[in-house]
Amino acid sequence: MRTAVDTNVVSAIWSQEPASVQVATTLGRAKNEGGLVAGAAVYAELLAYPNMTEKLVNGFLDATGIDLDFEYTRATWLEAGLRFARYAARRRRAGGGEQRRLLVDFLIGAHALVQADRLMTLDAKRYQRDFPELKIIQTGYSL
Repeated sequence: MRTAVDTNVVSAIWSQEPASVQVATTLGRAKNEGGLVAGAAVYAELLAYPNMTEKLVNGFLDATGIDLDFEYTRATWLEAGLRFARYAARRRRAGGGEQRRLLVDFLIGAHALVQADRLMTLDAKRYQRDFPELKIIQTGYSL
């Protein structure tokens, strides 16, 4: 069972948040259950982490066994676009104005849905509404 990893999982470990040990343990368990993958959107966000370099990101991903997937399929882009459009329309109908979430969130969700088997994230609520069929691994810790 291949697990897509959200940016916030890695950043929680890097920042040594109170639950970082629990997050790392859950990540290790997911790896043993079938492997880990990070999509291109996650990789790009990781590069923006404070004081991070390409070499450091690549070293961490290699050390933890998180494979990189830079090839988003057409189905992934379509899924992300359609769900982002539904989200934007829902915000407008609710009088919430412009969207607050970024397309990258929808790329992460669509990548997990189409190109992996599940998503490990610390922000399950963010994905549950727009990707209700997506299997989510929760660490017991959330944002």
